[in-house]
Amino acid sequence: MDIGNPNSSPANHLFSASFSSLTFPAFPHSCIPAFLGSLPLFFYLCCSKTNSTMSNFIGIRHEDKYKLERRAPLTPKHVARLVKQKKLDIIVQTSDKRIFTDEEYVKAGATIEADLKKCSVIFGVKEMPESFFEPDKTYVFFSHVVKGQPYNMAMLRRMMALRCNLIEYERVVDEQGKRLIFFGRYAGMAGMINSLWSLGLRLKEAGYNSTLVKLKQAHHYHTLQEAKDDVSAIGQVIAENGIPHDLRPFVIGITGYGNVAQGVQEILGLLPVKEISPEKLLELHRRPKLPDNIVYKVIFKEEDLFEHVDGEPFDLHDYYANPQSYRSKFEKYLPHLSMLINCIYWDKRYPRLVTKAYLKKLFARGKPRLSVIGDISCDVDGAVECTVKPTEIDDPIFVYNPETEQIKMGHQGDGLLVMAVDILPAELPRDSSDGFADVLVNFVKPIADADFEEHFDDLDLPKAIKKALILHKGELTPDYKYLEEYL
Repeated sequence: MDIGNPNSSPANHLFSASFSSLTFPAFPHSCIPAFLGSLPLFFYLCCSKTNSTMSNFIGIRHEDKYKLERRAPLTPKHVARLVKQKKLDIIVQTSDKRIFTDEEYVKAGATIEADLKKCSVIFGVKEMPESFFEPDKTYVFFSHVVKGQPYNMAMLRRMMALRCNLIEYERVVDEQGKRLIFFGRYAGMAGMINSLWSLGLRLKEAGYNSTLVKLKQAHHYHTLQEAKDDVSAIGQVIAENGIPHDLRPFVIGITGYGNVAQGVQEILGLLPVKEISPEKLLELHRRPKLPDNIVYKVIFKEEDLFEHVDGEPFDLHDYYANPQSYRSKFEKYLPHLSMLINCIYWDKRYPRLVTKAYLKKLFARGKPRLSVIGDISCDVDGAVECTVKPTEIDDPIFVYNPETEQIKMGHQGDGLLVMAVDILPAELPRDSSDGFADVLVNFVKPIADADFEEHFDDLDLPKAIKKALILHKGELTPDYKYLEEYL
């Protein structure tokens, strides 16, 4: 119910009788505005004014899916803006682990409570337990249902049964389909920091005295800037002292060029880096003299990764429309990479980039150059097939043995180190929450004001938010009817 809409309140039924049968006390004519000649309008306006002063509480949920999930969809700074400028009433669910304290939210003008029962609209970050949902409420979070993920279908069914509204951050896009609200850049930065940290561990295990061992896992830094300072210092050492001969040329391959990949390159750019094309990569080892203090970077786009099975020219539109007509050609580049950072979108329709079968052949030839894969996309058994499980912040890496196809947690053992943390932005909770909320804050008031009892076609929502509305009153909206086959 939209309590700011006079037509939605049960109290309005009290005024559905004939007004001609009611008697009113006499007032001096001068005290009665002219518009009160219409008694129905008089009652409508009285009711409207009363309802408009009632509060539509907005809730910010405590995150409980992961022990080290400390992000918030809205920070105290953004809450203060919504309270003071937009006159919203905000309730923050108490949390003893959130990166922002309860006290910070109180100073911003929010109320702290143990639950969000009073709230009609609730914002979160990660998935919510089925027991949390209440009838007819609106929930905004990363639901991870748009691919028909089986592990979240029970949650979706529960929301449907309770006539909930579901807005998915991942689907808030502009006219060109580009995401507007995302943590991706911070996933890229945390993923690159972690991958460099992992490389340091792996090099130390192999007997190298690498300056990378001074780097920490991303979540051990208080701020992103602290991490950047450490990476910059390592870059200075590489520039001055160079890279060991038997590790040269040191090449980092990045698949993808979106928000995640941009975050990766932001961190990588703190090292002495030179970008080369995929074609030049294949020739790099033939060059007799190479600088000893350069890290090479290669960005792989779709046309570099895939080819048509019938030999036809690569067509980007056709690839996304008919992925079954394409196969990976990435294997020819893998022997030339020292590290792979995977940032591409993948689902089961698309070809894999790195298969277990290929890794078995690669390692059978002897120890390859490739020592670390930072799988930021983290699709289990997906584009990088040796990502056999997602990892957690407090146990972030494993070594995959291509011969046995088994993994060993940590950085030791024979094979390939894989970093596959699936909540990487949570390793930079303060910075990532702030960047995320910078965009989300602009949509909070329109979502709070929307009357979700209206027909879908009549909903007064920003176009980008309406595109992201997966459930409306418990029903799949037109763009998401395809999910019925997964339920």
